[in-house]
Amino acid sequence: MKVLHLYPKSDNMIVKHINILLEGMRHSIDVRATDSPSDFKTICRQMEPDIVHCHGCWQYAIVNAVNYARKNGARIILSPHGQLEPWILEEKSLQEKLHKTLLWQKSSVERAYAVIAFGNMEQKHLRLLKWNQRIEVIHNCVITNSLTPQEMCSQTFAVYQKVMDSNVLEQMDETTQQLLAVILKAGITGDRRWVQEPVVCGQETDWRRLLIYAEHHHIRNYVDYGISILGLETPNIDTSKITAYFPDNWQQPVPLKEIIGDYKGDETDYLVRMIRQIEKQPLLLHLVELARELRRDTVDDDLLQQALEEKKLLKYASRLMQILQEQTRLEEGYMPLPSTNDRGTQQIRKLITNQMTI
Repeated sequence: MKVLHLYPKSDNMIVKHINILLEGMRHSIDVRATDSPSDFKTICRQMEPDIVHCHGCWQYAIVNAVNYARKNGARIILSPHGQLEPWILEEKSLQEKLHKTLLWQKSSVERAYAVIAFGNMEQKHLRLLKWNQRIEVIHNCVITNSLTPQEMCSQTFAVYQKVMDSNVLEQMDETTQQLLAVILKAGITGDRRWVQEPVVCGQETDWRRLLIYAEHHHIRNYVDYGISILGLETPNIDTSKITAYFPDNWQQPVPLKEIIGDYKGDETDYLVRMIRQIEKQPLLLHLVELARELRRDTVDDDLLQQALEEKKLLKYASRLMQILQEQTRLEEGYMPLPSTNDRGTQQIRKLITNQMTI
């Protein structure tokens, strides 16, 4: 993990705070700090930080530097250091407040993965602003004896880890993503013989992110079964206990049958209901369930095509076939209609990829 702190010049309290974090974490992570927005970009290019921890929020040069880091893949954490308290906001001239708040300050806070408050009162005021509800309280040992420097460093590191365990697909390498698709196929079919392509994994496999991704999308049972079928050795990670940040509108996926009802003996009707629900909100869990259903011997391709055409779902379903091939390795022999790879298909991909984006 690589963390870069950015802070305003001439604020001794912030400097003391950052020095404690630097000293407390330098043996466990790559951590650096700068008070120069101009040097910041150079350090960013060299270091390629995973996280930029921004301290303070009233200097546009810092906000501009943070925007640069975000565009280059860094995740942002903000410690306002009390600078968004009501009495601070009231001290600013109306003109300055409107300019900074409306144009960039509010957006900067909203887009942070997490905001660290130094006490419950600051947390309360930050919540009242409604700019960002991902607020963590970590007391500042520079101004209070309620915790030790070691405890402050430990709690701050936990926030860093929580940020890194969020939206893990964004950080997952292509090889691991391809491995996930193969594992899902094995978990869906329950038979190693159906997996024809090489199973590429080794010491570089990003198992932590793969398993966290499976947990977040409620497909851990399929993944665990697929791993067992393939005889893969994986680290023992209890992903149910790993904390992460989620988008404000995120809800844990539930099986399709809890939304559309149980199977009632009509395979065609059931598949149409599944596809209609996926059209409303394409979720990986539901794609896996659809792929599993399409493998049943009771599927009548002609009847299904006719029903999809009547429901005006034929084009969408053909795009789903392409997505199912990519995500679960569904073969053409189990596709009730040819796959389509067009702009509409790309839109479905984006919806699936960006579901956890903050």
